[in-house]
Amino acid sequence: MADYAHQCRSPTLRTVTPDAVAREYNHPAVGLNSPDLSDQMDDQYTDSSVSDCESSVSSDQSGAATSPFVGSGLMELQEGDRVHRLIKERFVSRLGALGGQVTVAGIHQNSYTGEAARARAQAFQIYSEAVQKKGGGDTPNVRYAWYATSKEGVLKILSYGFGYSGKPENNGLYGCGVYFAPDNHPLESVKSAPIDEDGLRHLLLCRIIMGKPELVSPGSEQSHPSSEQYDSGIDDLLSPRRYIVWSTHMNTHVLPVYVVSFRAPRCLRGLRTPEESRKPTSPWMPFPILISELSKILRPSDLSLISKYYKDHKGGKISRHMLVQKVRQIAGDGLLTRVIKSFRTKQFGRESG
Repeated sequence: MADYAHQCRSPTLRTVTPDAVAREYNHPAVGLNSPDLSDQMDDQYTDSSVSDCESSVSSDQSGAATSPFVGSGLMELQEGDRVHRLIKERFVSRLGALGGQVTVAGIHQNSYTGEAARARAQAFQIYSEAVQKKGGGDTPNVRYAWYATSKEGVLKILSYGFGYSGKPENNGLYGCGVYFAPDNHPLESVKSAPIDEDGLRHLLLCRIIMGKPELVSPGSEQSHPSSEQYDSGIDDLLSPRRYIVWSTHMNTHVLPVYVVSFRAPRCLRGLRTPEESRKPTSPWMPFPILISELSKILRPSDLSLISKYYKDHKGGKISRHMLVQKVRQIAGDGLLTRVIKSFRTKQFGRESG
């Protein structure tokens, strides 16, 4: 590893073969090449709700179908391959009850063919070391994570890297970036994976450099870390269901490693995404948006005080509860209720009643 890293920094960079790159990135961030899969894992998985729709899974449990990626530069892993078995078992077992309705049709490994692909692999290694140094020598916190895309999307990402069209994913719920599901929560990506003409869905299993993640609230408009100390975003500090790699980092902090192709019920009604389960049931809106709206109403002195308390909260000087109490004291509950109701109407549509 040290020798390889040194070569990456050298002005006379040696040629790296696809096999060498594959070996370099096969060593586990979560132990996919090791029988011990407990490393960096959270095996708690409670959401086992499944579709009540009729299953369309093929009865051919062998997944013996023509590879959808023939001639793409991807290397198909065989059923008897240990990595194939470990990925398949982890993927299916973490789908809860839905796992019994899923058939893995194939698993492919990125062979990093082509100069651009090898360069992106080397860039990932360099940035991994840079994040580690920035963190004072701590681990760069490299994780495996799922990304749902179409068959065409897989090929484009492997050829050109991730692209940003200007339209945030998931309606920009957590800002402008690429959203991944943690390795132990593939269900979060399964629902959004489109079905191709062969009835297959595809997930990229990527290594991502998390570094030091920061909590990102729904409604965020971020497109990069809020400060130099952070590297990525998560939607929950204790049990994240979303990893956010900012648009500024999407082709330096992400390395696609495997493609899992599978069949699942066409109708996934009953599966809850984080966006659906976290729709607020009580008055709520992101503080940056709240402050923006209050700036149109409050006196500058009051707004300045609220902004100060918000900065204190972001800096860890006061709790969120204390921040809320201060804002209520300054703005008043009546005004806050009106502003928040207006926001909820715009975000979620007019509520019944």
